[in-house]
Amino acid sequence: MKTSDFDYSLPAEFIAQTPVQPRDKSRLMVLHRGNGLMAHRRFTELVNYLQAGDVLVFNDSRVIPARLRGKRVDTGGGVELLLLRRLEANVWEALVKRSKRLHAGTEITLANDPIEESLPEVSAEIIEEKQNGIKVIRFSDETLMEKLGEIPLPPYIHVPLANPERYQTIYGRVAGSVASTTAGLHFTSELLEKIKQKGVHCLFTTLHIGLDTFNPVREEDPREHAIHSEYGVLGAEAAGQLSRAKKEGRRVVCVGTTTVRIVEQAAQLSNPLNLQPFEGWVNLFILPGYQFRVVDAMVTNFHLPRSTLLMLVTAFAGKGLINKAYQEAIVQRYRFYSFGDAMLVL
Repeated sequence: MKTSDFDYSLPAEFIAQTPVQPRDKSRLMVLHRGNGLMAHRRFTELVNYLQAGDVLVFNDSRVIPARLRGKRVDTGGGVELLLLRRLEANVWEALVKRSKRLHAGTEITLANDPIEESLPEVSAEIIEEKQNGIKVIRFSDETLMEKLGEIPLPPYIHVPLANPERYQTIYGRVAGSVASTTAGLHFTSELLEKIKQKGVHCLFTTLHIGLDTFNPVREEDPREHAIHSEYGVLGAEAAGQLSRAKKEGRRVVCVGTTTVRIVEQAAQLSNPLNLQPFEGWVNLFILPGYQFRVVDAMVTNFHLPRSTLLMLVTAFAGKGLINKAYQEAIVQRYRFYSFGDAMLVL
C-alpha cells in the first residue's frame, strides 16, 4: 500500500467554491458495496434509502472563529493564527504564519474588532514550539475569541462566504472544530423531520475537527503517517442506542468520516454489542484492511487526493469501487470537497 494509490487528478473547476442553496438540493451518488452499482440522486432522496429502525449518527461539533489576527508586542508586525485544538483553559495549539520568526516568549496582542470597540484587549504568549509551524499559545481570555476571530475556510475555497452559517451544520451546537463536518452540511430541518417520521433514530456524537483535515499524507507509506488527535465525546445515551441497534441487527449509518472514527474508536475500546461511553482523544487511523465493528453505511463528501479521509472511505467501500465512483463523479460533473456533493455508501 502506497500513498500514491490514493491520488487522482481533479480539474480545478470541479472544486465547489460556494454552497448549494437550499442545502439538500446537492447531488447524491449512491454506492452499493454488495453489487457495485451506483445511482445518481439528489440529497433530498436520502430518506428513500433509510429504513425504520436505522440509526443515523451525526457529529454536532460547531466550527469556531479559529482564524485570529494580531500584532507582535515587540515589533508591531502582523501575526495570523489558526487555532487547531484546545489543550486546557486558555491554552491552544495553533498554526502560525511565518512561524520561524516567532519563538517561545513572543507576546501578541489580538486585533480588536472595530464594531466591538468596548472589548478589552486580549493578549497571547507563545509558550512552546512544535513541528510544522505549530505553536502552543496561552491567551489572556479565550472567551473573547468568538468576537475577535473569523471562520476559517479551507485553502482551496477562494470565494468569500457571504453567510458564515453556511459553513456550519444546522444541528451543530458544541463549539470546537476548525473545519466543518461537511457531510452534514447537506441536511435541512425539513429533511431531518422526514427522516425522523420514517422511524429513523437520530443521535449525536461530538468530534472536534483539527489539523489533519488540512494535511495531506506526505509519507510514501501511509502507515507511517502520524494522524492528528481530535477530541471527541460519545455519550451514554448514544452508546446505548448503538449497542441496541447492533444487537437487534439494525443498521448504523454514520454522517461523515468523523462520526465513523469516534464510533469505531469506542468500539475498539469496548464491545460493539455493549459500547461504553467515551470521552478523550481520538487517534484512530482507518486504512484499507480495517475491520469495521459498528458502521454499516455512511454519508460522506468527495475528498482530497492523498487524504486520510479518502483512505477511510476506501477502507469501507473498497479501492476498485471508490476509484470507479470518483471517475464517474468527474464524468458526471459532480462538485467536490467541502461545499461539494455527497455520496451514500451502503
